Order: sequence, then C-alpha cells, then structure tokens
Amino acid sequence: MKRNILLNPGPATTTDTVKNAQVVPDICPREQEFVEIMKQIRKDLVKIVHGDEREYTAVLFCGSGTISMDVCLNSLLPAGKKILVINNGAYSSRAAEICEYYGLPFINLKFPIDERPSLEQIEQILKENQDIALVYITHNETGTGILNPIREIGALAHAYGAIFVVDTTSTYAMRPINIKNDNIDFCMASAQKGLMAMTGISFVVGKRTIIEQSKTYPKRSYYCNLYMQYHYFEAHGEMHFTPPVQTVYAMRQAIKEYFAEGEQKKWERHTRVFEALHKGIERLGFQNIIKRDWQAGLVVTVKYPDDPNWSFSAIHDYCYKRGFTIYPGKINNTETFRLCALGAIDQSDIETFFEVFEAGLREMEVSLPVHYGLEEQTDERE
Repeated sequence: MKRNILLNPGPATTTDTVKNAQVVPDICPREQEFVEIMKQIRKDLVKIVHGDEREYTAVLFCGSGTISMDVCLNSLLPAGKKILVINNGAYSSRAAEICEYYGLPFINLKFPIDERPSLEQIEQILKENQDIALVYITHNETGTGILNPIREIGALAHAYGAIFVVDTTSTYAMRPINIKNDNIDFCMASAQKGLMAMTGISFVVGKRTIIEQSKTYPKRSYYCNLYMQYHYFEAHGEMHFTPPVQTVYAMRQAIKEYFAEGEQKKWERHTRVFEALHKGIERLGFQNIIKRDWQAGLVVTVKYPDDPNWSFSAIHDYCYKRGFTIYPGKINNTETFRLCALGAIDQSDIETFFEVFEAGLREMEVSLPVHYGLEEQTDERE
C-alpha cells in the first residue's frame, strides 16, 4: 500500500495494520461481541489521560472533532449560567460560534492569536461574572501551534466554581495529559489525530458526576446530548445510534498500538519529528510565527517568504505528487503554511520531506535561503 506522509493538522498518517483492521466480517453493532469492544475502548480512552475509571468515563460520538465541542458546550451549561470561551485561535473561535448558534449566554474573551492568554484577565472576568459555570479553551491551537496553559487556567476555573472543558483534539495521545493533575473536567479528541486511527469517531472524556448532573440541564440538541449518549452506553454498552463499525475496529487497533509504543516513547517520537521540522525550515531560512517556547511541539507555522517565485499551491502540488502533504493557513493578514508532527511518522520521514521540498523550491527558482522584507528582518534581529 502506498504510504503518504501527511504533514497537515489531521487526519494523520496511519499504519497499515490500522488500515487493515477495518477489513473484518460484517457484524451487527448490537451483538455482545461488538459491545465488549466498545466497552474496552471506553476504558482505554480514560486510561490514556490517566483517569480513574470510577471518577471519569468516555462517551463516543459519530463525527469529526467538532461534534465533541458541540456536545460539551450545549450539554454542560446549567440554566441561568454562562460560558467563558478563552479565545486565541481558530478553534476557540469555533467554540464561540457554537455558543452563538445555540443562543447560549457566553463571554468571548479574545487574545491575539500569536500570544498566550493572560491569567490575570481571565481571573478578572471570573471575579466580575459569578454566573460563569463553564470555562472553555483549546489546548493546542493548530492554526498556529501555540500551547495554552491549561493547568493554571483550570485551577482558576475551579477556584471560581466553574467546570473546565478543554479541546485536546490536537494533543490527546500525543502530549502526555493527566486529566486530574491538569485540572480538566472534560477533554475531547477524535480518532484520526493522536490515536492515528480513522476519521468518523470522536469522544469526550470527563467526570461522571457532572454528566449525571447535566441530566436536568436544558436540552439543546437531540443527537449531540452528552447525558443521553452516556446513559445509553451505561444501560446498553452501545452508542444510541448506529456506530461506524469498521472504524471502531481500526480505533481498537490504533489504541493497541498506542499502548505498545507507550506514552513517553510516542511523545519522544513526535518531539523528534518536531525538532526535525524546525531544523529543516531553519536551514532553508524560513521564519516561525509563534515563539519557540510557546509552541506545543506538534505544529510549526511558517511564514511565506518574500519571493516573486514563491507559490504555495505550486510547492504543495510538487510535494503531493511525491507523497508529502503540507497545509496552508492565514494568521491575521499573514500568509502561512503548517508542518505538523502528527501521525505514524518519524525523523527520517522529515529528512526525506525536506529533500523533496528543497528540490521543489529550486525548481521554482525560489532563492535559498529564503528571504523576507528589510523591515521584518530588522524586527527579527530586535
């Protein structure tokens, strides 16, 4: 099977064993055999973030990562309360949009997308708004690669009586997470990123007691209600509605491979890839958008060079034909592209990628090392 190296923010490169795990005999998802598979997956998803199964549980849904955002925001807000969305990127902005669509009371606390949120400002908002019941943030904003200080923000949320919900779609099963120590009440992800499985399944890991309390909260969605899906799992061991059966088998295999590799070894591999990405872009003269010590270790956001021969679409197509995928982006008015350390890849894949990437730049007659405007070069020296 042809192996493509995906350097986009997801879905990620998968192993052949995960792909092939989907080729199974047909089975009704209501069979006890399949129920047992789902039961073990739920246990494993809690284990990955070091949760105590008596306190935390996992609830699965059909859909991309956004469904988990929708589920948490619409299901976990009591009547007469509001949400604080800490917003410094595209995915926290999406959370704010979900609140708007449901008509949920919320505060959209915006920060520059290339900066970390201010703990002082967050605490001030919490002091001034005693009716905030839910604080929401994205762990790693994949539009930029910035890592937000979730443990400190979670401590603030709890100090003011709010629950803390974290979008860990781009960190779960990559950066080590301890759900209790990191002050997280609910985290979420989708199978195709850190688990390196297939698209189509997403999940929420969170506190059982809060899910059970939410039974009495306003019902804002039928399909995307957290308590309904949780209750059905607890009563029957199954999703309330038909799951993507073959995708579940791939997820089971991916989880087996996660534990076989081990949390620390996997993170070390992602770190090797991340360091190799930095080494490659620095050798070619490209600039980072986000300060190095603020990066999550999974996404490098790179500024387009000032060269009339540069064309993202041309270099994308050149690399794509040779088995490598890169991904565009835009930060404010700055054109960027992203290189990500996700998936079943390692340092050698990145070294091969830069051979291809450099050859493409030379064919396009882009000057190497790449250059930026005089004003920007002056700022960089400062």
